[in-house]
Amino acid sequence: MSLPLPKAELHLHIEGTLEPELAFALAARNGVTLPYADTEELREAYLFSDLQSFLDLYYGLMAVLHTADDFTELADAYLARAAAQGVRHAEIFFDPQAHTARGVPIGTVIEGLARALDGAEERHGVSTRLIMCFLRDEPAESAMATLEAAKPYLHRITGVGLDSAEVGHPPSKFREVYAAAEALGLRKVAHAGEEGPPAYIREALDVLGVERIDHGLRCVEDPELVERLVRERVPLTLCPLSNVRLRAIDVLEDHPLASMLAAGLMATVNSDDPAYFGGYVGDTFDAVRNALGLDREQMRTLARNSFEASFLDDDEERRARYLAEVEAYDFDAE
Repeated sequence: MSLPLPKAELHLHIEGTLEPELAFALAARNGVTLPYADTEELREAYLFSDLQSFLDLYYGLMAVLHTADDFTELADAYLARAAAQGVRHAEIFFDPQAHTARGVPIGTVIEGLARALDGAEERHGVSTRLIMCFLRDEPAESAMATLEAAKPYLHRITGVGLDSAEVGHPPSKFREVYAAAEALGLRKVAHAGEEGPPAYIREALDVLGVERIDHGLRCVEDPELVERLVRERVPLTLCPLSNVRLRAIDVLEDHPLASMLAAGLMATVNSDDPAYFGGYVGDTFDAVRNALGLDREQMRTLARNSFEASFLDDDEERRARYLAEVEAYDFDAE
């Protein structure tokens, strides 16, 4: 069997890789009772009407994550799946506030994840970075306190992000937090333009100074914004299966990915919360290729963009090696 197209994954919430089987195993280990009879009943709950309906289940299931070992097991399971689907580099989001609010110390979360990431290259052939996200529907003061609590672990963290419910929580709410993160030398990304308007994308760029836009789907509604994103080569970490599951678009065939590539946007394809949205990143690549009729060079462009958009500035030799793998990839061998 041939190897899949090499790729980086840049938009992946580690909590969103919690498969029903692991959720039940961790629940049993930690004495947590889930409100589902079995894994099948839980899978049936993975039907969402919008972002909030997903978030309600997403945060509820986090109750099974208690110990550093739990986070190590969660991350290692993701890395094994990702490696099998061609991921060579993963920049992994985590939500510390969702855990500290449950009484799980931030150090427990980071140390557990770091244990899996430290062994990722040897065990799975995947290089990694860790991005700490702030919950935008929590007060900015909570985000600032989280950044302060993370200071002993900054050697483990590459950047900060912004996620959770978007509408009504503009990027500008977190201006001071992002300024503080920048002063600490952290890279900056933010979710914008998923459910929120194109104006949120502009705010993320101009107020927060982000280097990548997570999602950015609704930029297509603003031609001037599209021109800017193309001109400035701002990466977009699109999540097509997520967009369908959360009803941002009706069917995958309607996704604007192909037209975004044609316009020159630096689009990447990612899985977001794969346990909930029906596929990991290799599944997502296959789905968009089939639904949108993408040709080999468009697929190669998506893979190339993923490495060019990654935070591998401290290891350009590695980035060059990954890009060479993309250029040498033989689609006829699939």
